Amino acid sequence: MENTGFRAFCCRRKWVKRDWAIATVAITVIIAAIIIFILFFTVFSDSRNRKTSSPTFAPPSAGDFVPLTLLQSAKATGAFCLNGSLPGYHFQKGFGSGSSNWLLHIEGGGWCNSIESCNSRKGTSLGSSNYMEHQVQFAGILSQDPSQNPDFYNWNKVKLRYCDGASFAGHPESEFKAFLTGCSAGGLATFIHCDDFRDQLPKDATVKCLADAGYFLDEPDILGNRTMLAFYRDVLQLQGVAKSLQQDCVGRMEPVKCIFPQEIIKNVKTPFFVVNPAYDSWQIENILVPIGSDPQGYWSSCRLSIKKCDATQVKRLQGYRDAMLKALSMFQRNEEGGMFINSCFSHCQTSYSAWHSPNSPRINNKTIAESVGDWYFNRKESKLIDCPYPCNPTCNNDDYTSSVLSAAV
Repeated sequence: MENTGFRAFCCRRKWVKRDWAIATVAITVIIAAIIIFILFFTVFSDSRNRKTSSPTFAPPSAGDFVPLTLLQSAKATGAFCLNGSLPGYHFQKGFGSGSSNWLLHIEGGGWCNSIESCNSRKGTSLGSSNYMEHQVQFAGILSQDPSQNPDFYNWNKVKLRYCDGASFAGHPESEFKAFLTGCSAGGLATFIHCDDFRDQLPKDATVKCLADAGYFLDEPDILGNRTMLAFYRDVLQLQGVAKSLQQDCVGRMEPVKCIFPQEIIKNVKTPFFVVNPAYDSWQIENILVPIGSDPQGYWSSCRLSIKKCDATQVKRLQGYRDAMLKALSMFQRNEEGGMFINSCFSHCQTSYSAWHSPNSPRINNKTIAESVGDWYFNRKESKLIDCPYPCNPTCNNDDYTSSVLSAAV
């Protein structure tokens, strides 16, 4: 429950040196310690330049665009982007009752697993701050609009730009709240670094983490090949990621297994919330049905749009959903954990209108924002798992077939 006395205090006071010191820690703890072993990297199909069927939202106001800041202090630690440029972030100062609370969101953007693929990435915004937008829109979980973001709209918010191709894991007095979030590869980074983030902040701070579309599965593709396992093995070998993984896990099994959230989550001590569609469109397209596993093109439409799947294909997708729920079964018993597993064919859902709007996907009539808020503020238990596809009419399922056809023409 909100402390109204604290609200009155924080609304009036000016930031002092301690506030800015905490801000510096909150912003640099992830970036400065994570980008040390950067070489030459590129994106692995996650940053697709495609139009989706996701609902549009109203044009943002000027306040929704936040400028890029380069982290000058990174020079001292040797923490650089792929091409040697400084890492960057976007910071929006909180206000009112949220002026002492922090939400950090880690940008996604796939991975690279070879010198060749990584080398081309350094000429993009995912490998160099030279190519990053000078301003980005803060929407969804980063929005300042209370109608879109009812619980976190007035917090201090930081978007950490992603520029290493290894989920940021290349080895290189008043109440204080901090919330680490991330989407896709940034979601995986949140799994990997959640406890490290907790360790860098005051002991009496309330610190929690959320991964959006970061629960990548170690599952065979339709031909029985472990495509994602082999890909991550290359990432680990190229970038020394094993040094950033949980060492007790690395000591028990092949290190590459320890990059999958189903292993990481077993030992995360910080309260954690998992947001993931049961039919993650990126995972269906790249883990279950990568192009190389479908030479005859039987899955060519289904892998891009769940609405174009036949009964046999839907049954296979249900099996993938079953595998995700099985992997989450132990976490479901975690008293401090929360989850929102809907039956949508989509990927990241916290950074646009799917987070909280009239068109948001719902489970038990709850939006993602409402479910996360219930969990973060301990209002009630929040472990929501949807019924199987196609039961949920609130889903705005991705459809990439039109963009593929346009590209072919």
